[in-house]
Amino acid sequence: METLAHIQQKLAGAEDLKSVVRTMKAMAAANIGQYELAVRALGKYHRTIALGIHACFSEKPTSVFPHKRAGRTRKAPLHCAVVFGSDQGLVGQFNDTLADFAAAYLADLPGDKEFWVVGERMRLRLLDMGFHPTKNFPLQGVVEGITPLVSQILINSEEEVQSGRFNGVYVFNNQPKTGVGYTSVVERLLPLDEQWKQRFLALEWPTTLLPQVAGSRTGTLLALLHEYLFASLFKACAASLASENASRLTAMQRAEKNIEELLDHLNHQFHQLRQGLIDEELFDVISGFEALKKRR
Repeated sequence: METLAHIQQKLAGAEDLKSVVRTMKAMAAANIGQYELAVRALGKYHRTIALGIHACFSEKPTSVFPHKRAGRTRKAPLHCAVVFGSDQGLVGQFNDTLADFAAAYLADLPGDKEFWVVGERMRLRLLDMGFHPTKNFPLQGVVEGITPLVSQILINSEEEVQSGRFNGVYVFNNQPKTGVGYTSVVERLLPLDEQWKQRFLALEWPTTLLPQVAGSRTGTLLALLHEYLFASLFKACAASLASENASRLTAMQRAEKNIEELLDHLNHQFHQLRQGLIDEELFDVISGFEALKKRR
């Protein structure tokens, strides 16, 4: 049977855990703002770059694509999946949901698959699923750390595609929903082929004035392509971090609710046990009084 001292220890431990959960909840709520702001800013920048590429393709349609592509050296296709996960826990099903989504999507593609992961937790999850990631990039917890991470991924992926090793590079990440929660999305980053070009030709120019490209069309297009790839990866990383903190905030809210229910239960148990002890002491006093009364 539990004693009052034991229940008091449980109450103290639950209060300490509640303080930790509140701190993590506040940190997650504060981090969401900066990442969501970065996503919104990149969305407008990404749109501007896409319109610039559209202008380059529309001014002088050509089948010659300025991006270098080497011939394929593999008989079987090889696809690379860049998966943005998390380095820290307490995020609910954040990594599990995205890993299952990536595996299901890649299962429909012919050929072999190779995984590059961002975040240690995602690497462990993929290992549990039977995949063996070949590259693991550390995830930075601040907006300033996204740029060097994205640059490193972009350099490696472009080198592999131009060498002919990869047939395609796909980026998987979670992005916040309009209301609450997040959803898993995928975007084909490379190669920049004719199918990719048609996506930009399908865009509608926002004004009635036709665009014109000043200077070298090829140089301008190459610069826009580099910025497009960088912005795409940056946006995916920022959206993933925003979703991660949103998932952690939701998990902390559930944990806080569970702790409050536990505290209510322990307090009720404490007062019930304390009242029982008081009743026993009163019963002993009354019994002693009755015994003394009978002797007299």
